[in-house]
Amino acid sequence: MGTTSDLRPGAVIKFNGELCTVVESEHRTPGNLRAFYQVKMRSLKSGRMLENRFRSGESIEFVRVEKNNYQFLYKDGNHFIFMDGNTYEQIPVEEEVVGKLSDFLREGQDAMLSINDGNVLFVELPTSVVLRVSQTEPGFKGDTATNVMKPAVLETGANIQVPLFINEGDLIKVDPNSGAYLERVKE
Repeated sequence: MGTTSDLRPGAVIKFNGELCTVVESEHRTPGNLRAFYQVKMRSLKSGRMLENRFRSGESIEFVRVEKNNYQFLYKDGNHFIFMDGNTYEQIPVEEEVVGKLSDFLREGQDAMLSINDGNVLFVELPTSVVLRVSQTEPGFKGDTATNVMKPAVLETGANIQVPLFINEGDLIKVDPNSGAYLERVKE
């Protein structure tokens, strides 16, 4: 148990029976009213944003979450298999927990898993991942006057928009959270 003064972005709390991660916490003292904390949080189960006011000094149930680095091995049915690099223990993670990040997971890639009581709450990838373009239309010389984009399919099967100068076989950096092209990587 903790109090409202312990609320920080990234903390995981139990709110109305479900686990939520704190996105934003602001202490307010309006005029001659009592102080309170305005808290924005995201439900880990549904992903929706919640907002609540907590009285200053109110008790809140914090949940201990362990974050460890794991390596993605392979996909087995609707489970993604991750391995701890220190103990070689393999952990199956359900497809709904990985979510849209599965489009950017490549075998052997590192990921950060947040675990509570043996259950994986969420998966985080690095801020950028390097993937190979497996299919795209060729760009034409002279088409670089504006910021024109074209569709491309990555080695993981993800569809993203890339600039015209990107060709098949190129390595590119992609932001896995937004699915946006960042830059071309030299081999």
